[in-house]
Amino acid sequence: MMDYGCYFGGKWIETEEKLEVRNPYNSELIGTVSLAGKAEMDMAAERAVDAFEITKRMMAAERSEILMQIVSGIQERQDEFARVIALEAGKAINSAELEVKRAITTLVVAAEEAKRISGEVILMDLNPVGKYKIGLNRRFPLGVVLGITPFNFPLNLTCHKIGPALAMGNSIIIKPASQTPFSMMLLAEVIENTDLPKGAFIVLPCKGAETEYMVTCPHIKKITFTGSPAVGWRIKELAPRAKVTLELGGNAALVIHNDANVEYAAKRAVMGGFVYNGQVCISVQRVLVHSSVFQEALCIMKDETLKLKAGDQLDKNNFITAMISADEADRVEQWINEAIEQGAEVITGNKREGNIIYPTILTKTKPEMKVNSHEVFGPVITVEKYENFEDAVNTVNESRYGLQAGYFTRDIGRIAYAYNETEVGGVIINDFPTFRLDHMPYGGVKDSGFGREGIRYAMEEMSEPRLLVIDTQTD
Repeated sequence: MMDYGCYFGGKWIETEEKLEVRNPYNSELIGTVSLAGKAEMDMAAERAVDAFEITKRMMAAERSEILMQIVSGIQERQDEFARVIALEAGKAINSAELEVKRAITTLVVAAEEAKRISGEVILMDLNPVGKYKIGLNRRFPLGVVLGITPFNFPLNLTCHKIGPALAMGNSIIIKPASQTPFSMMLLAEVIENTDLPKGAFIVLPCKGAETEYMVTCPHIKKITFTGSPAVGWRIKELAPRAKVTLELGGNAALVIHNDANVEYAAKRAVMGGFVYNGQVCISVQRVLVHSSVFQEALCIMKDETLKLKAGDQLDKNNFITAMISADEADRVEQWINEAIEQGAEVITGNKREGNIIYPTILTKTKPEMKVNSHEVFGPVITVEKYENFEDAVNTVNESRYGLQAGYFTRDIGRIAYAYNETEVGGVIINDFPTFRLDHMPYGGVKDSGFGREGIRYAMEEMSEPRLLVIDTQTD
């Protein structure tokens, strides 16, 4: 059983209040972690400010080398990281292993981007008063970054905050999700053995109320949050002077037109909707299929879904595992039943064992049902037909969210129309909206938040430009 204190970048501190973390599949105790209070948060902020005085002056080569040291440390403990992710997040072990590999890639890209921070020369003689003047513009680190992270990718999504922060020369405090703190504790052990200045990386598990206290700390210059809209917008209200990035999820739509490879598209819809039990911000949730291929696609989706095995996350044969908590399983089950009571038809699924919700496909749903209008964040897909491609795009846009959307079509005109008209942060053509590579810009609009992740783009969010004007005429 694991037992950790809070990590203050060079030292571990135990607190009186402990958090128990349990396996979502069988409720067995995994371990305990100390919870930080206001005193620990004040101490962390001061320590991170002191560390920033060092990190902001480090050479790009030094920052890059430290990130590669972190990469090496994770590589040496890959199996351990994967097992911990699987246990605390309830994630299938195959997916947990993939997450560790993605986290390594994320940090490698950050190490590379640390050496590519550049600026620009600005022409100043567009106006006569600018004659003999040279303008230089480059980016500088902000200071202390606060990263508030979700349970679903406890290592990789956190590395999406750590990598850019350290590459840019900031210090960073991580508040991990209460369900999944141990991935960060392992990472703290790795970073402890690198050349990163002490205090530049801090891990503070804490409760929601205490998190609000940290958000309002004047030493925090940047907040990067991944989680629910309610919490995200609350953070923005509490920290009007800090730079904020919000990644708040969605109810991603996938459109399958009749000129597409229907079999491939339907199979990808199932994979994108049910990977990690649908607990992914860009999970396929709403599938729209042209009426001429609707039955074909629906049958394929049903057949593929029935092949998915469920059970213990440490069994490599299982794809479907337990939801993160009983409360979340209760909520998803309730939404499914509510949709059925309102006229939805179950194609497959609607079955529960413990915290496992079997992958469920619904049709004959209505736009206002929660399974369409809200973010299910569970293994539920709705499938409906459409007649005109433009109508499908309009349906995609009839959402409070706008993170990513996917379209299967071979027509360049439809591709251009979808790209121009879809109100999302990313349009994916001929694949599911669940597609993400760790270096690409990633983020949304509307209630999906604002700002972008993806290493280089996050580095821009974690820095600010500073202009230098030099007059070369000195006499």
